[in-house]
Amino acid sequence: MGKGRLEAFSDGVIAVIITIMVLEMKVPHGESVQALAPLIPVFLNYVLSFLYVGIYWNNHHHMLHTTSRVTGAMLWANLHLLFWLSLIPFTTGWMGENHFAPAPSALYGFVLLMAAIAYWILQQLIIASQGPDSVLKKAIGGDWKGKLPPILYAVAIPMAFVSRWISLGIYILVALIWLVPDKRIEKTLSLTQT
Repeated sequence: MGKGRLEAFSDGVIAVIITIMVLEMKVPHGESVQALAPLIPVFLNYVLSFLYVGIYWNNHHHMLHTTSRVTGAMLWANLHLLFWLSLIPFTTGWMGENHFAPAPSALYGFVLLMAAIAYWILQQLIIASQGPDSVLKKAIGGDWKGKLPPILYAVAIPMAFVSRWISLGIYILVALIWLVPDKRIEKTLSLTQT
């Protein structure tokens, strides 16, 4: 099966996720700039979550460029990833509304951890479907960028109950690590096409 429907469906779900997140930000009552003050935590959490969803969309896009066919297992793995990504608006809203309180912050980290695991599963299925000379396997190499975030999330989740600011700092750190463009897949694809 071709990958077009998988890409289109995933793009649509991710667009809806972003839309739901922005719709969760309620308009303040009042016309002064001070009326915006209570929304600052909600807005900052929205920015962080928008970055996460954007990073997943970008990396998902590049990852799918390494394959020309999709298996049934890949379809289910992709749905697994989209399931966890679809929970980001809920955890974003809960964490922002409660000013990064411990339980919402821990749940936010758990959803990020599960999304990272789901992404890894999809990545491994794509590699397996391509065989021993997988373009994706060559591109990711040792994949420290893929292996480090789950470890950091596993630290951040219990840390939310000790210091929510350290937990939040870890979530921001992981986003910053992935915000730096990852050129591995693009480079590998250009080398295989020449």
